[in-house]
Formats: sequence, C-alpha cells, structure tokens
Amino acid sequence: MIVTLVPITRFSRFLLFPPGNGKRVEIVELGKGRPLKALAADLEARRVLSSARLFTLYARLKGGDAKLKAGYYQFDDGMRPGQILAKMISGDIYQRIFALPEGYSSYQVAEMLEKRGIFGRDKFLAACHDQALLKEMGIDAASAEGYLFPGSYNILPGQTELEVVRGMVQRQKAYLKESVDGRARARGVPVQKLLTLASMVEKEAVLPAEKPVIAAVFQNRLQLGMRLQSDPTALYGVRAFAGKVRREDILKPTPYNTYLIPALPPGPIGNPGKDAIEAVLNPAAVPYLYFVGRGDGSHQFSKDLASHNEAVRKYLKAPATAPQGGS
Repeated sequence: MIVTLVPITRFSRFLLFPPGNGKRVEIVELGKGRPLKALAADLEARRVLSSARLFTLYARLKGGDAKLKAGYYQFDDGMRPGQILAKMISGDIYQRIFALPEGYSSYQVAEMLEKRGIFGRDKFLAACHDQALLKEMGIDAASAEGYLFPGSYNILPGQTELEVVRGMVQRQKAYLKESVDGRARARGVPVQKLLTLASMVEKEAVLPAEKPVIAAVFQNRLQLGMRLQSDPTALYGVRAFAGKVRREDILKPTPYNTYLIPALPPGPIGNPGKDAIEAVLNPAAVPYLYFVGRGDGSHQFSKDLASHNEAVRKYLKAPATAPQGGS
C-alpha cells in the first residue's frame, strides 16, 4: 500500500478540529461492500468531513477500514474524525424506533407518527387504505386495520409510508400463518372475523386475565343474535376512544357502531396483540352476556340484564337506561 505523506500540522488540524459546530446533521448509509473511500467522499460532500482523503488515510492507519459495520449512521459536522470512525466500528447505527401499542387503531398510529415527525397523518392513513398494497398482501378489506402487527419498528431514512405499512402487515401475516391460521380454520373462524373480535376485546380489556372472559361475552351475544353494544365501536373513525362514551356517540350511525348494527363491525377497530387473538380462539367457558367497568380497570360480569343493571347503578352511579351491552 502506498501512503501519501501530508504535513503533520494539516493532519493534526484535521483530527482535532471538525468542520462545523454540530448544527449540520446528516444520516448516511454504509452499505455492505461500500468502499471506505466512497463513504468518505459522501461525508465530505455533506460537509461532515473537511477531507475525504485524510479520513481514508486516518481510518487505514487505525486499521478501522476493515472493521466498519454496515447500517445507517447519524453524524453532525461537530464530530471529530475519530468519533465518526469509532461510531462505525462499534456499529452505533441510527435508530428511529417507533412502537405500535397493542390495540391502537390505524388512526391512532397515524397521529403518533405525525407527532414524532416521522410521517404525516393523512399520508400514513392513505397507505393503510391503498388498494394495490392490500391486494398484494392478500387482504380483502377496505384497509389494513387489524393487520398492523403491534411491536417496535426502526423506521429508516427514506422509507415511505407504504413500505412501513407493508412491513407491519408482513409481520402480522407471518404471525397469523405460523400460530393462528390452522386453529382458526379448525374452529371455522375466518381471519377477518377473528381480528375484528380480537380488536374489540383489546379495546375493552385493561387486565390481560379478563380478555378471554370479554371474548366469551361477545361470542355468547353473537350466538343469541344480540347486539354487541361495545363502546369503542361507536367511536371508531369518529374520535379517540378514552373509555368514555356519550349518548350521542351511541346514537351516531356508522358502519361500526354495534349499538345500531345487529352484527360484527365490517372489520377490526384496532390492531390486536397476541393475547387478544388467543382470547378469541380460546374464550372462557362462562355464561356472561354483560359487563361494566368498575373504575379500576376491572369489570363486573353478569349473565342477566337485571344483574347488569344493578352493576351499572353500583359502578357508574347512573340510571341503567344507557347501554345494556358489552361495556
């Protein structure tokens, strides 16, 4: 290897004094097999380095050129070359982690992404409703609601809303294929119905132990031809569900409002986690048809309307003329 000699003063200045004050921030990809020289040139073009040639020389002298780990990195123009090199050797990659909570609807996810400055709300929702993507993913529904897998995602620079939605759906589909599809078919439960019920259970339940009981209540009511009368369905697509439902919400006609429609909603009202899906596949063996919140996250379950009305009076301290259904 031929090493070009440079004046020590210039090299020392390069090592000690970064080109800026840290205000310029750049995210750069170090792809597998990308030459160090090309990366250094990119960093110089972005004014993170003052000299690509000197950085390449420095990295080789330190023996770091063969130790760099691929990934996205965030640098600023206030970093010294040694800091930049150390970051790539240690694999301190850039991460923009976004956690999709269990039960959140696509509307809530879109609002979270917008607040984080990652995506615009409307663009993310448009991706969830993109018919070409839904067809590609084998989803026969109006949106990807229910198929966005709850979990953590590292949203990389340049990723589009469609790409992120596709990744979320792929993870949910992989889980369903591996752990759910066979059992759902054996029980005669279509996946869309399974996810719809699970999304309602997820929205209603606070305590994990109650999920199989709430799932049983909904399935018992369906078997008897009763309306499900679930509060979150009355609010889906209208406003955020915060555990409170008003009389005007119950009376508002929407395709999802189970106070008015005599069946399941046309699709999920959120993206259920594994526990809620398992609860629908394995509901508790209970005779309950009603439940009402006690105010501490738990519910009082009843098997007849008289007992439910008494529970409503006790825990809601209001006349039992409002919802007689699930919640």
